[in-house]
Amino acid sequence: MNMKIFRTVLSTACLLPAVTQAETRVQQAVENHRHQQSQVRQQELERAADWGLRQEEWQRYRRVMEGPLGIYSPNLDPLTALGIEARDSAEQQRYAELQVQAEVARVQKLMAYQNAYDQAYKRLYPEQLPVNLIGTHPPPMMSTVVPAGRLAVFVTTDCRGCVEQVRQLQRDKQGFDLYLVGSQGNDELIRDWARKAGIEPHKVRQREITLNHDDGHWQHQGDKGTFPAIMQADNGRWQRR
Repeated sequence: MNMKIFRTVLSTACLLPAVTQAETRVQQAVENHRHQQSQVRQQELERAADWGLRQEEWQRYRRVMEGPLGIYSPNLDPLTALGIEARDSAEQQRYAELQVQAEVARVQKLMAYQNAYDQAYKRLYPEQLPVNLIGTHPPPMMSTVVPAGRLAVFVTTDCRGCVEQVRQLQRDKQGFDLYLVGSQGNDELIRDWARKAGIEPHKVRQREITLNHDDGHWQHQGDKGTFPAIMQADNGRWQRR
């Protein structure tokens, strides 16, 4: 065999494995990219379904949150964002209904767990006053449904008149939801305050009165008045009583 041809054949033979490996790497990279894209699409479908949305609606939500609305309100949920940016009244109505359904389902789950928690607490610690879990009992003014007649009472550990006001509400046989501002998630702090105010344990166990951590809700309410703050529904709006 001609030496030049032999060298060419030898060089080609040496290069073939490298070429094959390169082609394999390219093919693997393409397959990995397709797999990642498929995973992203599947995740988007699942996230959209969680909110009752179609995939194209989820994609529009992502685009909306990349604009001014996302800068002003970066933590908006998909239904609120799409409802705010609805292109017509039909879209607005659709997202409003979806949000009401989602909120009702969320509250039902929270309350179901709160009830299970209450039962477990009563069984394990029958002598202690139960305190609502943080997040399971938001103040009524934070809810989409305003309960008629129910009071929300905000107090602090050092406010003048708070204890006497709560005692008066009990003398009036008034049910209410008590929120201790600045409790820092300390259940025993709320129990101590309740004992000081003479809150009757059986009323707490029967949920005529509930004990709650404020968890920042008072600040969100924006009321700059003094404590105690007794809030009551008035024509669908919450005002000091």
